Amino acid sequence: MLYDVIIVGGGPAGLSAALVLSRCRRRVLLCDDGHPRNAASSALHGYLTRDGIAPDELLRLGRAEIVGYGVEIREEKVTGARCLEPGDDDKAAFEITLAGGASLRARKLLLATGVQDVLPDVAGAADFYGRGVYHCPYCDGWRHRDAALAAYGHGEDAVGLALSLKTWSANVTACADGESVSDADRARLKANGIAFRPEPLARLEGDDHLRRLVFAEGPPLDCDALFFNTRRVQHSALPEALGCRSDERDEIRTRGKQQTGVPGLYLAGDADGDVQFAIVAAAEGAVAAVALNHELAEAALVKP
Repeated sequence: MLYDVIIVGGGPAGLSAALVLSRCRRRVLLCDDGHPRNAASSALHGYLTRDGIAPDELLRLGRAEIVGYGVEIREEKVTGARCLEPGDDDKAAFEITLAGGASLRARKLLLATGVQDVLPDVAGAADFYGRGVYHCPYCDGWRHRDAALAAYGHGEDAVGLALSLKTWSANVTACADGESVSDADRARLKANGIAFRPEPLARLEGDDHLRRLVFAEGPPLDCDALFFNTRRVQHSALPEALGCRSDERDEIRTRGKQQTGVPGLYLAGDADGDVQFAIVAAAEGAVAAVALNHELAEAALVKP
């Protein structure tokens, strides 16, 4: 079977694109490996009419909608993809390979593969991820408003995050994990009433939720929530394998309506480094879907 569009990634971006494309009567396949970025989160926020919904419930609702329009879903990892050379197939431009060995072809390909957050290399970080340890203050800052917050980052990375956390609480501590911070940055922290802990962070402690930070030296710090500023990496190797360009932050470059620069290949969602909100990812998916449908419609028109 030849699909009009294959979508890799079943988060908000992929689901949104599938909804728009299927309502344009396109034959769509959505492949998802079942490892969403926000799997550790108990609730999704900032999504109009769905604020506070469980992330897996949003995905369930989205899948139910697109299946109703005829979208095919495969819960399987896409292990490979390639652009087809002219002559390989008169209509297909892309071929994907699934973990089970199947190969499938499509006229167009949309990557909604997202990113993966790199947790702090501190004992307990993984245990409390989603239960007091977070990567996004816009998602979880409100929940811990006016509480004791910590900003974790290597050196100066902790400073900017700590200053931003003042939006949600006056009680903020910047944790530089043993890395150097300039005198100017220390002055900025002090001027804004932010405590500073330069010592390496040894471990995180708590019960069902984060309760305190333990340092290599000095007293522990009671803490309701720790937000971290570390790097993100691409969840999938497919963008690079297909020839997408990335920037110095390992984010995929897109232009126009989510075009990658590779003909027929689009990318939507967190992988391109835009504002990291689920609702923004969904919007990018819709934008990409409109552009994809336009390309397909133009190709089908008879030239006079």
